[in-house]
Amino acid sequence: HPLLGGKVLTDIDRALLDAIRAKRAKVVKLPTVNRNMALIRAVLNKACNEWEWIERVPKVGMYKQAGGRIRSLTREEFARLLRELPPHLADMALFSVATGLRRSNVTQLKWSKVSLERRHLWIEAKDHKNGAPHSVPLNDAAMQVLERRKGDHPTYVFTYEGQAIVQTSNTAWYAALKRAGIEDFRWHDLRHTFATWHRQAGTPTYELQRLGGWKSQSMVERYAHLAPDGLQVAASRLDNVLSVTY
Repeated sequence: HPLLGGKVLTDIDRALLDAIRAKRAKVVKLPTVNRNMALIRAVLNKACNEWEWIERVPKVGMYKQAGGRIRSLTREEFARLLRELPPHLADMALFSVATGLRRSNVTQLKWSKVSLERRHLWIEAKDHKNGAPHSVPLNDAAMQVLERRKGDHPTYVFTYEGQAIVQTSNTAWYAALKRAGIEDFRWHDLRHTFATWHRQAGTPTYELQRLGGWKSQSMVERYAHLAPDGLQVAASRLDNVLSVTY
């Protein structure tokens, strides 16, 4: 690293870390800077708490960010995208929105982790981002995708020309987005679409948290504003009580 290479751990103090943060902010976006600083902090924490190479960890500053990027598709946009995608990517995209699974959990999904009879699949803790096992109930859309893919490959659910699919954001994906007239959309935004549609359908926070495998409710709260109808029902519960006052 141009700023950290050749230094011993005890040379890394807050002043140096602040300088690194400021220099990175001039060339990359703030979320990227924060990810860089989080990596440095993780290494320093290991050096202190596990390896006992240093006695303390200096403060690692982070930039404050807005609530985070939420980009989702409308039903019409998603229908257009599915029509433009090749069949294997269309199935993966539909399955992603139906289940809320992250890309790696879709591309690496094995038949051994799927129960068509019980209509659910499970992700082991080592394969799940939040570090806990995740059980996913399968709705009709997800089941239809699995039925179409059944028999294509003995091990992996999603394959192309007999091989497991590793990359989804490829030339075919971007070409389909262009033909569908969809801009500023990434594969991970399919997960945002899953959460957005659930909130718009009235799915409560605690249920959405379990369906999507988020570690805490605070990570789901950023979708709360997308469920105005559900909040309207909640607000109306006081109508009978307040009606006697006006």
